[in-house]
Amino acid sequence: MGELTGVAIFDKDSKNKENMFEFDQYLGFIAFLVIGLLGFWVMVFLIGIIPYWIGGAVKEMLDEKKEKKRLEREKV
Repeated sequence: MGELTGVAIFDKDSKNKENMFEFDQYLGFIAFLVIGLLGFWVMVFLIGIIPYWIGGAVKEMLDEKKEKKRLEREKV
């Protein structure tokens, strides 16, 4: 085996072909990473936003009920 210089992915003169990615495998790996990272950040975003959204909706609903009761008391 010859001495590896640099990164095997980009070393075209390397005689050690068993450690080299084919170009389509490299693109598949990059696509996998991109899709995985997008999914990860979407989940982080949703985990941060959905509780805030639900909490705001519940608070608004309670405020509306409180306002409705206040208006009913003022009528009487």
